[in-house]
Amino acid sequence: MLGKQVLRSATSVGKHYREACRAKSSADFVSKLEGGLQKLDETGYWLELLQDAEIANADRIKPLAVETNELLSIFVSVVKSVKFPARA
Repeated sequence: MLGKQVLRSATSVGKHYREACRAKSSADFVSKLEGGLQKLDETGYWLELLQDAEIANADRIKPLAVETNELLSIFVSVVKSVKFPARA
C-alpha cells in the first residue's frame, strides 16, 4: 500500500515537470512546478513512513530520500528565480 503511494506521488513529479515545460506563462510554469513540489513533499512523507514502519530497509530508502530532497531544492530554486528574478 505505501509502496504504491510512493510510486504515485513520485511519478506525478515528472508529470508536473513535463507540464511546466509546456507552460503558457511564467505564472503557469510556477503553478505546475509548485504542484511538483507538493508531490515531492508527499513522496518524502511516504518514504519516511516506509522507513519508520520498517517496511523497507533504510539502506534502500536513503538514496531515494536524498534524491527527493535534491529535487525539492532544485524546484524551490527555480520557482524562486522565476517569482523573484535578480535585479541588475
